Amino acid sequence: MLLSTLESIPGKEVQEVLGVVCGSTIRARWLGKDIVAALRTLVGGEIKEYTEMLAAARKIALERMVEEARKLGADAVLGVRLATSLVMSGAAEIIAYGTAVRFRNP
Repeated sequence: MLLSTLESIPGKEVQEVLGVVCGSTIRARWLGKDIVAALRTLVGGEIKEYTEMLAAARKIALERMVEEARKLGADAVLGVRLATSLVMSGAAEIIAYGTAVRFRNP
């Protein structure tokens, strides 16, 4: 499955727009990681525990979006975007979305 932030792919002609697809996950902070993260804020630098958690959440959201596109028979998802929002104190949603398309065969 081709994923792109572009609205079109050079050399590919869109035959059919299948619609908007999305995937999301909600992640909550974990007390153990929060303690380590709080200590890191005192000395500065990257908070690796949160970086790893968000990277995993992005991966899951993208995988879920791709699965939705596959169910539609898509060749690609164009205009892919990622967004996040706070859903409650200590929990955030990561969402991946884009337009599922089928390309014209040469």
